[in-house]
Amino acid sequence: MTGQADNRNGFTLIELLLAMAVFLLICGAMFGLLQLSQQRYSSETQLSGAFQEARLAVDQISRDVNDAGFPSGGLFSKLPDSTLYAVSPVAWYPGYSSASCFIGTGGGGTCTTPGDFDLILETTLQTPTGPVVSWIRYQLQGTTLYRAVVAKTDGDPSVPTSTPGVMVPFLTNVMNNATGQFSQITASYSTMFLTGSPVPIFQYMCDTPAGTVACPNAGTYNSPQNIRDVDITLIVETQQPDAQTGQIKLIELNGRGHRLNPSN
Repeated sequence: MTGQADNRNGFTLIELLLAMAVFLLICGAMFGLLQLSQQRYSSETQLSGAFQEARLAVDQISRDVNDAGFPSGGLFSKLPDSTLYAVSPVAWYPGYSSASCFIGTGGGGTCTTPGDFDLILETTLQTPTGPVVSWIRYQLQGTTLYRAVVAKTDGDPSVPTSTPGVMVPFLTNVMNNATGQFSQITASYSTMFLTGSPVPIFQYMCDTPAGTVACPNAGTYNSPQNIRDVDITLIVETQQPDAQTGQIKLIELNGRGHRLNPSN
């Protein structure tokens, strides 16, 4: 018998090289998309984390402002010891005299507090042993916003609220007053820093017979005792630069605390 010739042909070397090149191109594109997806996920995760932390901080400050000033002296027929009631919703030095303390354009004026970046509230907090009139302090140091809570005592509220170990980090990477970094951030976020100057965390509205107005415009009612609303602005930087661009990323959150309790 005569054998039949095998007419099946294999791939040539050139065809194999072309196939490998196409395969490598496809793999490169796939890995590039995967890397881009990972970078985007990392950026969005960081941005979401910074947003959530800032939102929780605004909510907490707002709640503290809402509750400030309770119980007021007006609730007592005979005033008890001053540690048992709120002399003023906002405390700043012994005596709580509003005659020598005024709130400036951004927030802080001649007062030690309330200031643009320093606020001491006086309010009643629930504790395991019962309600206690307390001081709550928020103070920005560098890029960290600290919070302190202490039971009210006789004397200057700034002393016990600034004792080491009492003030604890409340929110990090707060850029409102990061003066050393303005040259880096104002170019990319000019709408957040319109004048290239620090942005107050706290700005105040005061009660007057004509209604609630910005404290600098409240005349004789421009005093911490008359503060009704506190506008809160937090500008927060993500923990790491953007994974895609390598640039810093900022978010801005705004809120308002509205004091519900009567003034003394």
